[in-house]
This record gives sequence, structure tokens and C-alpha cells, in this order.
Amino acid sequence: MATTPRRPANPKDAAEALFRPAKKVAAPAVERPAIPNTKELVSLKIDSDVLAYFQADGPGWQDRINDTLRAAVKR
Repeated sequence: MATTPRRPANPKDAAEALFRPAKKVAAPAVERPAIPNTKELVSLKIDSDVLAYFQADGPGWQDRINDTLRAAVKR
């Protein structure tokens, strides 16, 4: 009964075997529960005049935008 050698006899086959991509199994995504009352970092395009309006009152402009959006959602 003939068995195949552990190493390729042909140098070209040996080189190709070295550079063959490894087969990796992707780890399953871990779904974490959302923590209540946390804020999420997002990128949002807002007209410059609207941004200037909220920034005119100084620090806390992001909270003011959030409060305005929350009030619009509740309507």
C-alpha cells in the first residue's frame, strides 16, 4: 500500500504549500447587551448655521442638540 510522503517531493509544490493562505475560522461575534443611558459616538452632518446656533451658548452644545432631538422623537 503506497502512502503519500509527508513533504512534497517537488520543490515548487513545497513552496506553494508554504505560501498557501491558512484557513482560519472566524470567531463568532459577541453580542453585548446595550448599557442603558449611555451615549454613542456618531458622525453626523449638520448645516453650519444650525451648528453655530447650538454652539453660540458655549459648552454643552452637544447635550442641547441631544435634548432637542429627544424632544422631536417624543412628539
